[in-house]
Amino acid sequence: MEYDILRPWETLDQWQKDYIAEKGNCFVQCGRQCGKTTAASIKIAECALQEKTGGAYLVLALTEKQAYNLFFKTLMYLETRHPHEIKRGKDKPTMHEITLKNGMVILCYAAGLTGEGVRTFTIKKLFVDEAAPMSREVFVSITPMLSVTKGTLDVMSTPRGKEGYFYECSKRDDFKKFYVSAEDCPRHSKEFLESEKQNMSELEYAQEYLAQFLDELKRVFSDELIKNICVLKKQEIVIPRTSSQSIFLGVDVAGWGKDINTFSSLDGTDRNNISQVDFEISRKKLTTEVSDRIKELNLVWNYKGIGVDDGGVGWGVFSELLRDEKTKRKTVALNNASRPTDSKGEKSKKLLKEEMYLNLLNYMEKGRIKLFNDTEIIASLKSIQYEYIIKRGRNSEFRIFGNYSHAVESLNRSCWLIKTKGLNLFVHTF
Repeated sequence: MEYDILRPWETLDQWQKDYIAEKGNCFVQCGRQCGKTTAASIKIAECALQEKTGGAYLVLALTEKQAYNLFFKTLMYLETRHPHEIKRGKDKPTMHEITLKNGMVILCYAAGLTGEGVRTFTIKKLFVDEAAPMSREVFVSITPMLSVTKGTLDVMSTPRGKEGYFYECSKRDDFKKFYVSAEDCPRHSKEFLESEKQNMSELEYAQEYLAQFLDELKRVFSDELIKNICVLKKQEIVIPRTSSQSIFLGVDVAGWGKDINTFSSLDGTDRNNISQVDFEISRKKLTTEVSDRIKELNLVWNYKGIGVDDGGVGWGVFSELLRDEKTKRKTVALNNASRPTDSKGEKSKKLLKEEMYLNLLNYMEKGRIKLFNDTEIIASLKSIQYEYIIKRGRNSEFRIFGNYSHAVESLNRSCWLIKTKGLNLFVHTF
């Protein structure tokens, strides 16, 4: 039978069937887009339906978006295969809760940086998706929920270096382990994987698609650093800037095949004491809608500078801002593929992308910037890794990358503008 993305349960791989049938603790080390979320959603639904005495399951991830992805697939499976088992009316499904007629409740929440917000529950099964970047503190908070019920824990993720609770679980004997490489997944074409292999470093491909734990890949922003810097609470009511403030906007425009745009506003009045004042995410927007939103934000904050990547899809946004009288003199092209020049016209050896990441890291390590305690920002910071690629007969190449980088990319641009305000560092060359 041919694979149907809307009915994936009809063409399950053997590992998915084995995982769904497993009753104990499970560890799933999986390459990208290999079906772990599909398998987990089916397991959650079928196990919950088999419970005889009621209780609760918890679906958890670092961010609400990640947790809801698994939770929503569980709901869609139930709606398609077992619609009459779902309670309706006042107990109808919400974004955080599915109640079944047998008394079972399936809950969905974001863990955040420490897991403090979900300590209250007692549960029978805990499903943690995208577990690799989650800190040990989260698991210290959540695993006691299973003690009284003698419940089970499923942890699932694509690896992210040889560190953290997820990596430690790979060495424990109390987990049934499932390892899934994208090269063994029938839904990945050989042509697609070969293209990805050509466009990624060897290590990056090994982590993302072969699902290997690697020593050579390191995180740019440590848990301790993120905990010290991400301390601000976003104000529900935006207070417009005063005439004495210098606010800068960094924008990451969703690329081809992606749906997330991010807008990060930083107060750079004092370059030794930078604070985040606004953060927005928009999904599935036209470039005209993104540029219109930037213009609206400019009316509120009257930005000193607006940094936009003018490459690819971003060119449409950048060019639209240049045509507007209120934004054209403050809009700066900050292209990841370019190289910055200093006031003497000297080009950097690093791409602007790496320069901007290192600039943000420098501000964070020196305690000169404070960011929102926001799960999207935290998850994005946690996703950023670096590697040194050794090339025969040539200098080693330093690369920074991340598979959830949208929030950090926008922060990079606003922070770079703060660093370079008043200096001739905006010029870039390819």
